[in-house]
Amino acid sequence: MHTLILAGGKGTRLGEETKLIPKPMVEIGGYPILWHIMKIYSHYGYNDFIILTGYKGHVIKDYFLNYYNRYSDMTIDMANNDVQIHKMRTEPWTVTMLYTGPDTMTAGRIAKAKSYIGNEPFMLTYGDGVSDVDISKLVDSHAKSGKLVTLTAVKPEGRFGALEIQQDGTISQFQEKPSDAWINGGFFVCENKALDYIPADSHDIMWERTPLQNIAKDGQLHAYKHDGFWHPMDMLKDKEDLNKLWATEKAPWDVWAHFKK
Repeated sequence: MHTLILAGGKGTRLGEETKLIPKPMVEIGGYPILWHIMKIYSHYGYNDFIILTGYKGHVIKDYFLNYYNRYSDMTIDMANNDVQIHKMRTEPWTVTMLYTGPDTMTAGRIAKAKSYIGNEPFMLTYGDGVSDVDISKLVDSHAKSGKLVTLTAVKPEGRFGALEIQQDGTISQFQEKPSDAWINGGFFVCENKALDYIPADSHDIMWERTPLQNIAKDGQLHAYKHDGFWHPMDMLKDKEDLNKLWATEKAPWDVWAHFKK
């Protein structure tokens, strides 16, 4: 199953951090937050990624093109133009990077991946949030629901949009207005038919508005309630908070046990 990661936003609320790099490349503990997100999925065996780039997308491409060199131990013999790799740190990932335009909205970015997704279900998340959500349980919950889309519902300290969730987990209303309630935390699982809710001309359309709202109206939006850790990186304070957690070597989203290696 492919995992789509929305990584094209400008991240203007991060100030100086995103003048030279896109938001998903802002580092937590020396690694881009995009890397942290991919490590979460990889821990559960999902290693096929489609990264939907936009603003300064070349930075993301360069990162993965140079991934082996960045994290490998090597000796460079400059006189003889020779490079010797001593220890190569690799990941079992297949990474497809699609340039979806600097100003395209989220639904438009997803639409550009249709031909790469094929006819299979897919996962989708934002390139600026980490969580200790159990991806295997999320996928199982989606399969049992029989719905077109499952999103991970989280309950932070207000400041985000609210979901109205029925007893069987069906989301009957999707709102983006701030509320101290269950909110959209990303980490979606989607049936391929969910793409039919994205209009042909979707450049200016947000996935979180018309498509998801119509999916909810049709009773096809399911919530996987996650009451564990979830944290976005919207502002500089968020970046600082995540870096502090990583520095403790007990970051809740480190499900792959980075510090035990």
